[in-house]
Amino acid sequence: MRHRELHRSERVGWLRAAVLGADDGIVSTASLVVGVAASHATRGEVLVAGVAGLVAGALSMAAGEYVSVSSQADTEQADLAREQVELVTMPKAEEDELTEIYVKRGLDAALARTVARQLMAHDALAAHARDELGLTEELAARPLEAAFASAGTFAVGAALPVAAILVAPIEWLSLIVSLVSLVCLAALGGLAARAGGAKAGVGAMRVAFWGAFAMAATAAVGRLFGTIVG
Repeated sequence: MRHRELHRSERVGWLRAAVLGADDGIVSTASLVVGVAASHATRGEVLVAGVAGLVAGALSMAAGEYVSVSSQADTEQADLAREQVELVTMPKAEEDELTEIYVKRGLDAALARTVARQLMAHDALAAHARDELGLTEELAARPLEAAFASAGTFAVGAALPVAAILVAPIEWLSLIVSLVSLVCLAALGGLAARAGGAKAGVGAMRVAFWGAFAMAATAAVGRLFGTIVG
């Protein structure tokens, strides 16, 4: 029977991206909404600000991730192209390089040499990409995938405080948006911590604290701005 081990580290990539996007969506949009509401704006004005923050934030996340991951992809491709040239021009040196890597990992020199030769005979570029450069197909940079994932998770997170605007009484709008956002942030932090094998309470408090700090800071700015303008 084939034995398949599941490790929590396998979740790190998508978990980090999903949590970061949703957390950013909740915190930035809720902070914007609370700040505008604190300036004595109408419900319509607060709603416009929230929707604008959702759209702008999602597009900003998508653009940022696309540019960042594209740069990573360019670097990976450049490294692979250089490795391909070296495999053609100096194959012995590349074999020695791979052998040394396996020796450092615990193989004796003769076995390391045999492994290096066999792997290079099978797929030299793949062997060097994986063991020398640390590049694998599963972890390869995918700019469009990263951009859509970041935009989507941000939009989902941002939709929560925007939805709260629609149902909250205007006089309690800031408080309700803040409470809804903090509950969602705590739940998100707790779920992310549990998925990663950490304590849910610690993750929940960590995310909720910084969310509360951001909303309090923007509320203070909005109240000050509203007082000065008024």
